[in-house]
Amino acid sequence: MQIVVDLNRCQGYAQCVFLAPRVFELHGEEALLYAPTPPDDQAERVRRAAAACPVQAILVGERAGAEAGTDVR
Repeated sequence: MQIVVDLNRCQGYAQCVFLAPRVFELHGEEALLYAPTPPDDQAERVRRAAAACPVQAILVGERAGAEAGTDVR
């Protein structure tokens, strides 16, 4: 599984951090860090986190792979 977070779209609501804390981590008030290739046992949590994102900033699976060439920090 691949994930990409559009950090320009992310508003720091941190729903992903609550739902998948082993994959997403908030530093400060708005700096999101994440594992672009999360462990397999976190797949369902990542899918839930992506669905819960209020601004739909998280891309999962094939959509994320297509976006992997974009500027992600």
